[in-house]
Amino acid sequence: MSKIKTSFFCQNCGTQYSKWQGQCNACKEWNTIAEEIIQKQEKVAWKSEPTSTSKAPRPLKITEIDSAQEIRMDTTDSELNRVLGGGIVPGSLTLLGGEPGIGKSTLLLQISLKLPYKTLYVSGEESQKQIKMRAERITPNSDNCYILTETKTQNIFKQIEAIVPEIVIIDSIQTLHTDYIESTAGSISQIRETTAELIKFAKETNIPVILIGHITKDGNIAGPKILEHMVDTVLQFEGDRNHIYRILRSLKNRFGSTSELGIYEMLGSGLREVSNPSEILISHKDEELSGTAIATTLEGMRPLMIEIQSLVSTAVYGTPQRSTTGYNAKRLNMILAVLEKRAGFRLGAKDVFLNVTGGISVDDPAIDLAVVAAILSSNEDIPVGKGFCFAGEVGLSGEIRPVNRVDQRIQEAEKLGFDTIFVSKYNKIALKNTGIKIELVAKIEDVASILFG
Repeated sequence: MSKIKTSFFCQNCGTQYSKWQGQCNACKEWNTIAEEIIQKQEKVAWKSEPTSTSKAPRPLKITEIDSAQEIRMDTTDSELNRVLGGGIVPGSLTLLGGEPGIGKSTLLLQISLKLPYKTLYVSGEESQKQIKMRAERITPNSDNCYILTETKTQNIFKQIEAIVPEIVIIDSIQTLHTDYIESTAGSISQIRETTAELIKFAKETNIPVILIGHITKDGNIAGPKILEHMVDTVLQFEGDRNHIYRILRSLKNRFGSTSELGIYEMLGSGLREVSNPSEILISHKDEELSGTAIATTLEGMRPLMIEIQSLVSTAVYGTPQRSTTGYNAKRLNMILAVLEKRAGFRLGAKDVFLNVTGGISVDDPAIDLAVVAAILSSNEDIPVGKGFCFAGEVGLSGEIRPVNRVDQRIQEAEKLGFDTIFVSKYNKIALKNTGIKIELVAKIEDVASILFG
């Protein structure tokens, strides 16, 4: 029996130390360094049988390497396919992170029930009966989905050899442990070792593996940062638990773009794909109301139409209130100062409340012009026309600055039936013969004169 070796690891970032110390030098966190046993046994968890014909790899010229497009596996979910870049790549390792209760397990169970491939869903957090109850709520039964409740990787690999699945889903990586590391499940050593075993398995068998990962209170994926480096794709499932909409983002993707995102609606029967998110972010009302304006924004590569609501009223107390939901409060103060100084609107003694509908947060500066229109509409108590939308950034001198990918924004507005879009006159627009009127404006005063006379 070999002597047991131990080392000290930071439980926050995974940095290794030879002895204990109070503060981690890498992430500056206090009291996060713990001792872990790192002695491995001689054998490995997943080992492919060596063949007599196997050869050591040799270097190839880059012109000799086969550049044929990798065949992808269709997930039958258009939103997930978009985020992954077209589907699941065989032999890849995908990590899905998100807040507790946001819908990670529901999303992957829903997909595994619909996949035309033989799928093994491994859960270390729920019993088979619990998963069955959720599956009955989500979708009819599937003959291609196998459920296994196990946390030891050695037993998981035995079951994989028995049923030979085409896709493996692990829920979650923090619950797995291997006999070859003497530490508790969820520790730095166990996460790193079990992930390494799954990577070896995926690359040698060409079977894709999808992992669910927990996150810390800071919103980062729990465990060592090397976990995100080891996998091929990192997906983030976001959303407010008080709202029904969820956003799936790609933080890292070796097989596609990281600028795409998918949108889902959480229902009692599972997650519904939202193919046209602009319709759910714009409220439908019969009468025109003051204080609302429609902005065209971009989430990744995807154009969205969102509704900006504003309420301007006389301040009851001495200090006027400035309150925002889904929009940067400092940027609102800047826009109000520009309206006061450059355009002559007296808003210094008034309360201003701003809200982005749908429960989403937007950082795109292109919605500045819609914010201005909503504030002025509420201040004048004159509604903005239903067919108007806006795409422009407001500068400190009151000018309307150009925004990126304006053609894509204009096309989205036209597709949704808007009559007029306000953009900066300094934007270079390549579109010809559009069905929507493009109103070119240079200053805030131009917008105010067109909207309110």
